[in-house]
Amino acid sequence: MRVIIPAEGMKPKGPCVGTIGFFDGVHRGHRHLIKQVREIAAANGMESMVITFDRHPREVLHSDFQPRLLSTFGEKKELLAQTGVDNCVVLPFDETMAALSARDFMSDVLCGQLGLKALITGYDNRFGHNRSEGFGDYVAYGREMGLDVRQGDVFVLNGVNVSSSVIRSFLQEGEVEMARRCLGYPYTLSGHVVSGEHVGCSIGFPTANLEPDDNRKLIPASGVYAVTVALAGDARLYRGMMNIGTRPTFDGTRQTIEIHIFGFSGDVYGMSMGVSFVKRLREERRFRDVDELVRQLNKDKEMTEEIFKDSGSKV
Repeated sequence: MRVIIPAEGMKPKGPCVGTIGFFDGVHRGHRHLIKQVREIAAANGMESMVITFDRHPREVLHSDFQPRLLSTFGEKKELLAQTGVDNCVVLPFDETMAALSARDFMSDVLCGQLGLKALITGYDNRFGHNRSEGFGDYVAYGREMGLDVRQGDVFVLNGVNVSSSVIRSFLQEGEVEMARRCLGYPYTLSGHVVSGEHVGCSIGFPTANLEPDDNRKLIPASGVYAVTVALAGDARLYRGMMNIGTRPTFDGTRQTIEIHIFGFSGDVYGMSMGVSFVKRLREERRFRDVDELVRQLNKDKEMTEEIFKDSGSKV
């Protein structure tokens, strides 16, 4: 995949068939749309193109907006590369671009800068100032400009139109299995291990405290999860369980992300780590005392091992 940044003077090599969007998470709905773009491009002897932005548009339109992203910009580029698309155009979204009407955006950017010959839009995608125009308008404008505008097919899973907002809702409810089905891969938090209060060590469950690399990335609902853990520089994928919450048994008030890695006893402080969600075990809750907590943690570990056993995972 060739990454094209028009602001740096880069341009496509030839005519392209493209689609446009923020593509947060590059989920199965996005990949279904990109597959259609690739097929139409191939049938017409052109290259395929995905057009996206360097930041979430609402960050520019609303200064107090705090995005809860499914993927960082780096993760998004890697996921887009996996789709087999030929080109990825990264547009800078600023106040000037936000002020463009749909007609001007199509004329100046899509046709003028990028030389797009066909645009395949998502079923609910809108662009242009205030997103006031819709698909019928895009078709009419495109006809004037020699741009073939079509609407892509919807990707439906269990009666639900898969979208980034739907996946965020699943994660916010702790439904990481449904999120995985919609994404097509397990939702993952990446970060580095920071120093904690070492409570886990004192009760026989040492934990690594994860500090996410990007604080804009969505953290799923509080609770205990079965997870897999990838450590930088270590080819092995570990099993583990994660707690997201405030540790109410110890009167905690600040949210932490703590991972107990099965079969690992090394020092992970300062290391980079990726944690992928497999299943939510339970909600976080306050226990009467430490002994009751330890008994529950042992049950959680047994349940996690059963989850991996039932899934046939080689991890």
